[in-house]
Amino acid sequence: MIADLLREFTGKRVLVLGDVMLDHYVWGRVERISPEAPVPVLEAQSEEHRLGGAANVALNVRSLGAQVELVGVAGNDRPSELLTEMLTREGMGHSGLLRSDERSTTVKTRIGAVNQQIVRIDYETKSELGPALSSQILAAVERLLPGCAALIIEDYNKGLLTAAVIAGVLELARRNGIPVAVDPKQKNFMAYRGVEIFKPNHKELQTALGKALESDAEFFAAARELRQDLQTRNLIVTRGARGMYVFGGDGQPRHLPTCAREVYDVSGAGDTVISALTLAWICSGDIQLAAEVANHAAGIVCGIKGTARVSPKELLASYNEPR
Repeated sequence: MIADLLREFTGKRVLVLGDVMLDHYVWGRVERISPEAPVPVLEAQSEEHRLGGAANVALNVRSLGAQVELVGVAGNDRPSELLTEMLTREGMGHSGLLRSDERSTTVKTRIGAVNQQIVRIDYETKSELGPALSSQILAAVERLLPGCAALIIEDYNKGLLTAAVIAGVLELARRNGIPVAVDPKQKNFMAYRGVEIFKPNHKELQTALGKALESDAEFFAAARELRQDLQTRNLIVTRGARGMYVFGGDGQPRHLPTCAREVYDVSGAGDTVISALTLAWICSGDIQLAAEVANHAAGIVCGIKGTARVSPKELLASYNEPR
C-alpha cells in the first residue's frame, strides 16, 4: 500500500512559495581556546552549502519524485547565484525566484565541531516586500499555479509573506481549485484562513494563542479552537520528541509517536514534514495516512546532520523497519 502511494508522487506538480535560504555549514575540530578571547578555535575541515527554507521544501518535494516550481525572492548577490545553480542541478523550476537589489539573500552559517553546533550566523533582510515586488510575486504565482496539484506556503517571517501577498495567493489558489498547505510562523499566523493543511509546531501554537498549554487537555482544546477559527480542514501540530498530533475530520486528536531512532539534528525537519505530508495527502486524500508518511520522513532527516532530503526508497525502508 505504501509503495503504491509513493509511486503516485511521480508526475505530481507542486508550487512552493516562501522564504528561500542558503544554508552554509563549516565543520571542524576544536583543540584549544583562543588567546584573544575565551572562545574555542575551530580548525575548519569541511564546508558546504545546502538549500534551506522554502528551497529545502522544494528539494524534498523533488526528492520524493514530484515536479516542483519555486517562487520566492533573493538578493542580487553570490548566494543567490549559488541557489540558482543548486536548483538547476536538482531539476527544479525556479523562474519564480526573483532577485532584488533591495534585499540580501538569507544565509544561515552554522559552525560546529564533533557533531555539535557552536554558533549560527544569519545574514538576511527581514523588511516586508514593497508593492512592486509583491506584485511580481503574485504574478509569478498566477503564472505557475495552473496545473499544480498543490501549493505549499513556507513562512519563515523574512518579509516575503505579507498580509497582502497571503491574501492574494490564497485567492489565486481558490480561483484555480488548488489545495493549500501551510507551514506558518507567528506574524501572520491567523492570515491563512481556509487552507486545507495547517502545520504549526507546539511552540508556535502557544505563541500565537498567547498562552502556555501545559496539559494535554489544554493543548487539545486550543488546537480545536484554532482549527475552528482558521476554518482549516486539517490541523497537524508537531511536538518534537513527542511526535505529531492530527486534527482532521471529526476533530479528535490522533497521536503519532516520533519515528526517529536518534535525534541527531532537527534542522529543516519541518520542511521535510510539510513536503511529505502534502504529497501523501493529495495522492491519498487520507490525512492520517499522510501524517504517518510525514512522521517517517521526519524521523529519517532528524538522524542526519544539517538540512536534508528524504527519498521514497528511504521512506519505504523506514516503514519496513521493525519497531
